[in-house]
Amino acid sequence: MGRSGPEVADIFRRYGAAWREQHWRSLSTERRAAMTAIERCRTAALGGHVEECDHCGERRISYNSCRSRNYPKCQSLARAEWIEARQAELLDTQYFHVVFTIPDQIAAIAFQNSGTVYDIMFRTAAETLRTIAADPKHLGAEIGFFSVLHTWGQNLLHHPHLHCDVPGGGLSPDGSRWIACRPGFFLPVAVLSRLFRRLFLSTLQKSFDTGELQFFSSLEPLRDPAAFQRYLNDVRRINWVIYAKPPFGSAEQVVHYVGRYTHRVAISNSRVIDIEDGKVRFRWKDYRHGSQQKVMTLDAGEFIRRFLIHVLPEGFKRIRYYGFLGNRYRKQKLARCRELLGMISADAHSEPEEPSDCPEKAEHCNAASLRQCPSCHQGHMVCVEVLQPGSFSAARSPDTS
Repeated sequence: MGRSGPEVADIFRRYGAAWREQHWRSLSTERRAAMTAIERCRTAALGGHVEECDHCGERRISYNSCRSRNYPKCQSLARAEWIEARQAELLDTQYFHVVFTIPDQIAAIAFQNSGTVYDIMFRTAAETLRTIAADPKHLGAEIGFFSVLHTWGQNLLHHPHLHCDVPGGGLSPDGSRWIACRPGFFLPVAVLSRLFRRLFLSTLQKSFDTGELQFFSSLEPLRDPAAFQRYLNDVRRINWVIYAKPPFGSAEQVVHYVGRYTHRVAISNSRVIDIEDGKVRFRWKDYRHGSQQKVMTLDAGEFIRRFLIHVLPEGFKRIRYYGFLGNRYRKQKLARCRELLGMISADAHSEPEEPSDCPEKAEHCNAASLRQCPSCHQGHMVCVEVLQPGSFSAARSPDTS
């Protein structure tokens, strides 16, 4: 059953047209497309189908999803598929969760140069982890991990950071041994922080030298090379925050935990409380004050602005894989890791056959059944009519079930 409360799409349908008209010139193509997708999602504009229960005759209309990665309601299937694939790659070892953040001064540059700076975050965080892990003074092994980009804080403001999930060990340089890290300890965060800062600022300087960075508004003075250099010098003097969370208790906990944030967008529908008189109220967690649960009220236009900050450039990959989990040699190196860890053969971990349609896939991935009749709970919903895409009006209140 779908939730009955207000959703992000309701905010865009009610206030998006006026906000879009006011800010059209400053909107990127990606953000315009995201707004349109969210407003049209699960409405007659995208078409759909009529389902009927084969037991009690109950009928319902289901409109098609926009499948946008920017809308929380359309990520359930993608998340389920991703979790299923990762389950086949789990190793019998402890796992660590390392988070890389950048200072506010660098986040300001990222705000105006998102694609370039986010790419630098991925590359330099990966190089940092792999370099320190390969050092015999620390681990002396080739590690494998994936990184996920989040650009938001709980209040929807700009807060870029990378989540990296790493098995607690790696392959020896000659591939003959599995080298495990110490129980409960992965790599020293102070060492990681210093190397990450150096690599990041060096790469950012190269991007400036090649003209990849653009500055406007309050950052416009940074177009001057001397001013940019002074800006980076100030950032070099502060500590960059990297923290490692305690290791997960089991491989299953890894999957369930990471599944909660890999396909997350800036805010979930469940956090939206109400939309009234041009205001949006939503729940948020204040990490600076003991993770207190609070309620924030924003003008609808400000909510839309904050939400759209986190729309990524077209084609930008927000989940990336490195080391022995890199796409090119993943299968062979994972098989070697399993062998060295005494796990069962890689053949037993082959990818399961994919079901033929979305409802079956969702059930196969332990999602709630999409076929069971919501009325009698005995029959199954069967498609009896296909609805072609039609007109859309933001004033309508479409079925969001």
